[in-house]
Formats: sequence, structure tokens, C-alpha cells
Amino acid sequence: MRPMTLNENGRIIAIGDIHGCSLALEAIIEAIDPTEDDAIITLGDYVDRGPDTPGVLNRLIALRRHCRLYPLLGNHDQIMMAAVLGQVEPRLWMQMDGDKTVEAYGSIRDIPPEHMDFLASCELCLETDTHIFMHACYEPRLPLEKQTIETLLWTGLRDHIPGPHYSGKKAIVGHTSQKNGKILDAGHIVCIDTYCCGGKWLTAMDVKTGEVWQTDRKGNLRPKS
Repeated sequence: MRPMTLNENGRIIAIGDIHGCSLALEAIIEAIDPTEDDAIITLGDYVDRGPDTPGVLNRLIALRRHCRLYPLLGNHDQIMMAAVLGQVEPRLWMQMDGDKTVEAYGSIRDIPPEHMDFLASCELCLETDTHIFMHACYEPRLPLEKQTIETLLWTGLRDHIPGPHYSGKKAIVGHTSQKNGKILDAGHIVCIDTYCCGGKWLTAMDVKTGEVWQTDRKGNLRPKS
């Protein structure tokens, strides 16, 4: 596995876990107002828990026509694909709130091929000259191409925050939901999953300037402090 790389032209904006909250996603895209020079990095977990996974995936597919979109894969996205493709029992997906996604589509059979294609196109990790991006976590001593899928998609930060990556680059991650709605900033690693699906915020961050946008699941923009 080789990590995707991107150049540093334009803004580089990361968006945390969306989890089916299409109104929040629409509002945050409107607030960001991306141009074709901007890079938007979505950190995975587009599906499950929230009410409108189809709307989220439709919006992200459309967004590709207006900016440089770099979608990363989340663990919920991975298990959804595996269940739809018959690689795991659907009950495993349902145990991770996949029932909300199936309800939104009507049935597993009604999931359109373009949505599966979008998820299949997602990368596991990405890096720039100054940052690394992945859904969940990293092993500090390993280059990105040697990280395991387990670490990149499933390892949380609740019990342990890893040390700085040996590259010296700052990590931007999601996955470990911050139930208080606040960004977790440990300096060398920043988690922007701020629990939108649970009633807090969807967070987007310009990693160059530190500018932050947040919306709730109903699409209300949070005033900047």
C-alpha cells in the first residue's frame, strides 16, 4: 500500500466523520465554499448511525466536480462494503448501526452501484509535506505504506494516544468520537470527529490556517468564537 499524496496549492480542508448526516454535510460545504484549487479530505465513516447515508454519498460524488476531493475509508464504510459484497455476515454490519443505512436505502439490494464504487475508490491514508491523514490512528515508527488496515481504520484514541509520527508530520484523524463536541488537539495528532451523529458537531478544519467550521446534524452553522 502506498499512501496518496497531494500538492500544497490551495486550501487543504479535512472533514470529520459524517455518519449519514447529510444536512450537516451540505451546510458545511456551503460554509467552506470550496473552489477547484481547494483540496477537501474527508476522513471516512460516511455511512451508518445518521438518517441519510444515500444523501451523504450523493453529495460527495457531486462535490468531486467542484474541487479536489480526497475521500478516505472509515471502518463503517469498510464493513458496509464487506456486508454488501457477501464477505461478512450482514448481522455484523447491523451491530454497527448498519440498520440505519439499510432503512435509508430501503434494502441492501437498493444500494446503487455508484455508491459502492465511491466507497471502493476511497484511500486508506494520505500525506502532504506537513500532514498525514487517516480515519483512525497510526503506528508512530512505521511509514504509512507499512501501516496495517486495523490501525488505520479501527484503532481508537480513547485508551492511548500514540506518540508523534517519526516523519514529524502532524496527523489529522477521526474515528474516536469526542462526545463533548470539542476537537481533540494533542499537538502532533488532532481528532476532528466531534460526534455530529450524537447531537454535537460536524467539523471541518483548514489544516494550514487552523480555521474551523462546525455544523449540527440539522445543518445549523455554529457561530465562530
